[in-house]
Amino acid sequence: MAIRILLIDDHSLFRSGVRLLLQRQPDFDMVGEAADGLEGIKRAKALMPDVILLDLNMPGLSGLETLQLLVQDVPDCAVLILTVSEEAEELGQALRDGAAGYLLKNIDADALTAAIRRVAAGEAVITESMTAKLVAQFRSHTPSDSSADAERARLTAREREIVQCLARGESNKVIARNLNVAESTVKIHIQNILKKLNLSSRVQVAVYAVGHGLRGEAPLPGAGADK
Repeated sequence: MAIRILLIDDHSLFRSGVRLLLQRQPDFDMVGEAADGLEGIKRAKALMPDVILLDLNMPGLSGLETLQLLVQDVPDCAVLILTVSEEAEELGQALRDGAAGYLLKNIDADALTAAIRRVAAGEAVITESMTAKLVAQFRSHTPSDSSADAERARLTAREREIVQCLARGESNKVIARNLNVAESTVKIHIQNILKKLNLSSRVQVAVYAVGHGLRGEAPLPGAGADK
């Protein structure tokens, strides 16, 4: 089944380039595009895409405001930020608000299409050059070490194992296969982890793993997007 994609960006030339790129992919279906946040929200509700590519810097309703409404109104759609902004605060806020990933517009074509496929599969993607900023931003918004240690202590052994899997950028399907459990069981564990750690996305869990010794040997999920 093709991955249904909606693009929200106020620059028509950029939209045209992305559209031509995605239309060449046999497993992608470019179902629509919008030049501003309000129109994007309307189209997302009507089209129910699998992945939404969203710019942050738009006139009128900002990208972050649009993101918040998309997560609220179409929660089953994965929102992938595609922006020029390298600001750590915008990166952190987007992920706290529920974005599935964060890419810079200098990404190459192959990395973008791979990132869309990963997000559609339930994985998290972040432009590699932004991961250090993400860790710093996340740490600035986390509780004190003693509080964080108490939160971590409440995780079961299986939940800590899944946190490490999320830090590797693994999808629910891959986690389920590797741990020999049902995918529905993985989803329940992830919901429990988010609740216990007071987090709102699997990306935040991955960064938590880096900051609190649960990362293991694997890299934080990245998009392989840097030039």
